[in-house]
Formats: sequence, structure tokens, C-alpha cells
Amino acid sequence: MPSSEKYPCTPDGRYFVVAGRLWRMSNPGLAPEQRQQLVDQLMTARRQVGAAKRSQDAAAERAARAAVDLAKRALGERGPVWWTDGAPDFNRRKVANTPYADWHATIASNQPA
Repeated sequence: MPSSEKYPCTPDGRYFVVAGRLWRMSNPGLAPEQRQQLVDQLMTARRQVGAAKRSQDAAAERAARAAVDLAKRALGERGPVWWTDGAPDFNRRKVANTPYADWHATIASNQPA
């Protein structure tokens, strides 16, 4: 899994870290075409959320947020985990409160201030 200095990816490729919190990566087992189609759907739904908020259309915002959730679930970022080894899901948890704490402390200490 790719990792960037700004959003490091856990060694097992399951999460990336933003502001000390783990966020689940997309399922790497998705075919590239399928993944791209789902990402396109996600981006469309996010734009619809913004448009609904700007127009103060609560019903449209709910529908758009539901579409975001469907796309994220299809990508494997929400819902049942995509890995098969039985490891628990730490999505949205503070990295310091997970088995990734030592790994994160090591990379955080190597980051420029």
C-alpha cells in the first residue's frame, strides 16, 4: 500500500492516519475499473452533499449522504472489513489506543517539526 508523509499508511495496508486517527483504506482486492467507478460515484455524491447544503435542501442532503455511505461501503471503507484474518476493525479510532500505537510513535518521532 502506498504511504505518504502527510497521511502514513499502516504496515498492513489497512488504514491511513489523519490527525492521530485511523481511517480504513479501500479494499485492495477491487478490480481497478470497479474501484474507479466507485470512486467516481463517491465524488459525485460528495458534490451532491455540498450542493444540497448550499441550497439548504435537507432531503437532498440526506439522500446524498446515503449515496456517500453506499459508495464507501462498496469501496470497503465502511461496513464489514475486507480482510479475512479475523483482525478487529479500528476504523476512526485514535491510533494511540490501538495495536498500531508503537508503529505510529516511531514514525511520528521521525517527522520534521
